[in-house]
Amino acid sequence: MTSQIIPVDPFDFIIFGGTGDLSERKLLPALYHRQRDHQFSEPTRIIGASRTKMDDKEFRAFARKAISDHVKPEYIEEEQLKTFLDRLSYVAIDAKSGSGFAELKQSLADSKRIRVFYLAVAASLFGDISDNLKEHKLVTPDSRIVVEKPIGRDLESAKALNDTIGDDFGEHQIFRIDHYLGKETVQNLMALRFANALYEPLWNSAHIDHVQITVAETVGLEDRVTYYDKAGALRDMVQNHMLQLLCLVAMEAPASMEANAVRDEKLKVLNALKRINGNEAPKHTVRGQYRAGASAGGPVTGYVEELGADSNTETFVAIKAEIANWRWAGVPFYLRTGKRLAARVSEIVIEFKPIPHSIFGEHAGPIFNNQLVIRLQPDEGVKQFIMIKDPGPGGMRLRQIPLDMSFAQTFDGRAPDAYERLVMDVVRGNQTLFMRRDEVEAAWKWIDPIQHAWESSRQEAQGYTAGTWGPSASIALIERDGRTWHESN
Repeated sequence: MTSQIIPVDPFDFIIFGGTGDLSERKLLPALYHRQRDHQFSEPTRIIGASRTKMDDKEFRAFARKAISDHVKPEYIEEEQLKTFLDRLSYVAIDAKSGSGFAELKQSLADSKRIRVFYLAVAASLFGDISDNLKEHKLVTPDSRIVVEKPIGRDLESAKALNDTIGDDFGEHQIFRIDHYLGKETVQNLMALRFANALYEPLWNSAHIDHVQITVAETVGLEDRVTYYDKAGALRDMVQNHMLQLLCLVAMEAPASMEANAVRDEKLKVLNALKRINGNEAPKHTVRGQYRAGASAGGPVTGYVEELGADSNTETFVAIKAEIANWRWAGVPFYLRTGKRLAARVSEIVIEFKPIPHSIFGEHAGPIFNNQLVIRLQPDEGVKQFIMIKDPGPGGMRLRQIPLDMSFAQTFDGRAPDAYERLVMDVVRGNQTLFMRRDEVEAAWKWIDPIQHAWESSRQEAQGYTAGTWGPSASIALIERDGRTWHESN
């Protein structure tokens, strides 16, 4: 079974930061795949824009190499690649000085097509680019602007940035992207909950014991040194990715899949999160920083050595969060994320409450709680762990097994990357999988007190050995409640 490909209307796609890392690794390959699947209508154009001086031919050579490096060889079709590269052109632009915007306007001419301005640049340039687009009269009724995280570094700066962009574009034109929401499994969480009669009646505090959300990486700083040391794991991962996943798990059923219906319900969850203030932060949060160890089969240096300077920036965060509403009262949500951990895995674990009484006796063995494990990456899929009788004549012996639904095994064909889906949603004007302004600000309202508590108490990031699952305090965080982290396999 393959997914249906629905062509989109012709559009102009302008990538600010067109020669940067995000453009090379994600955007150009994603757009090529949509070309290969014949999703573009004519005449669609893709325009690279950055400070680098180059002409159209050089930008096409850059794009060809990006696709060669980041698209599997079996998906590179020379005819489709040529058609794709023919769509490309380039304009040299300086966001600070405003030079190049007149040339961009001339390049777009009076086109009535949909315009997508994708800001694959440092957040410090968002306001400058947005203001220049308005000043040069490049913002049409069919324009959209796409901004990557981080949207600010706290509530105050997020409001200021939202105000700046909001002065130039209408809220319906602003697409705040979180690529996690474009992942197939994340959207399947919605289908699992709201398209099946099985789970939703059990999706509450009467039946669910707790929820775990893990986003673990094995990599270190890579090429994000400057940004990451100023941000840290709390701002980089929890404020956006992890809180968005929490919202999808915890929200009430929206009236429809219309964008504001979904985002209204997510906002209610964010507003219901119990604040973690200075007194509670040491009990409900753990911050860590990796030390030298082993990862990916070899030795690696610690964060400070990798950075080349002293730093207390956290590369690991674990949080016990609680939602103060009727559905979730008393159900803890355990969040953990970090770099240089034991495995690369992103997953959501729903653990149900134990059965009230076992009729099987001690010889049957232990009875484990049912779990629903939603794997976002790698090996996307869903597992339902249940108890069954161990086959054979040896009496009633119980064992836990997974009912396993692997997407790769169940569905034929290539699964589109998150950016492919999100970029096409931008062109369609569908904001369902994008964050609204009040969502972003509500998330910061919850994050800021934790950050302030850490800073005011001068809480040191606890060291953990690279290649492990983080500081021992993160194990204590969950085990003092009589629970344990799910072991991914």
